[in-house]
Amino acid sequence: MLDQKKTTSDTSIAALPTVVQKSESLWNDVWYSLSHNTAAFISFIFIILVALIALFTAVFPQVLPYDPYAQDLTQSFAAPSAVHWFGCDQQGRDIFSRILIGSQISLSVGLLSVAISLIVGVTLGAIAGYKGGKIDTLIMRMMDIMLAVPSILLAITFMAALGKGIDKAIIAIGLVSIPEYARIVRSQILAVKSNDFVAAAQIIGDFDAKIIFRHILPNVAPSIIVRATLGISSAILDAAALGFLGLGVQPPQAEWGDMLGRGRNYIFQAPHVMIYPGFAITFTVLAFNLLGDGIRDAFDPKSRRR
Repeated sequence: MLDQKKTTSDTSIAALPTVVQKSESLWNDVWYSLSHNTAAFISFIFIILVALIALFTAVFPQVLPYDPYAQDLTQSFAAPSAVHWFGCDQQGRDIFSRILIGSQISLSVGLLSVAISLIVGVTLGAIAGYKGGKIDTLIMRMMDIMLAVPSILLAITFMAALGKGIDKAIIAIGLVSIPEYARIVRSQILAVKSNDFVAAAQIIGDFDAKIIFRHILPNVAPSIIVRATLGISSAILDAAALGFLGLGVQPPQAEWGDMLGRGRNYIFQAPHVMIYPGFAITFTVLAFNLLGDGIRDAFDPKSRRR
């Protein structure tokens, strides 16, 4: 009897490294696939570069070529040159410096709004998928109502209620993206909750919250990661749209969408005023989209690069 118990214990202990190795192997395969996806890897490097620029200019603003808020009317609409690489805007402010410092706001909006969407959306989707019944119906009908309205129109509605400002824009963009995360998590949980490990956790008396957040959500994490990556690009685009309409940041703050909106009146007189902020938005959003596609392929065994 003792020998049998010892054998069982030894078998359990020996199984632990296997589980760890499988987990490490999965992430190694994901990273290998991502690093060998040229478009996704270049996008990853670009995003890291933009993030470093945002962080570095926030900590050491003196590294900027010019004060992004200093006006010099003698340089109004100055064309791109060796002195001002991207030229100057209508108030003589250096566009290159304003784009660099504008990366702080664009990335902050993307990350913070996605954080709001993740926390609320994942929680609501997990409750709806796990509980089912009337709770599921109530939550998902609320999500359907929000999805019935285009996200940018819903964001404008929230901004009208909350008021102008970048903090209000973060909340508005975060709220309009909640239904997408809720629906994804709910569908994934419906597919996972019938597995044996969930039934085992219920039998031993684990609380519902523990089962959801400890046992179920880790198994749907890949879908959440992919959607969050793509969600950052959508949030940056929505923030640029709100800034373009004058509902986002307020002067004199520098934000790419606001710069684009204020430069549209001078598209023929000084096209560089809106071209460079437009490039910044386009390349950053494209990078997040390509990275999201690469992460999705990396988690899919059928599409994974080997």
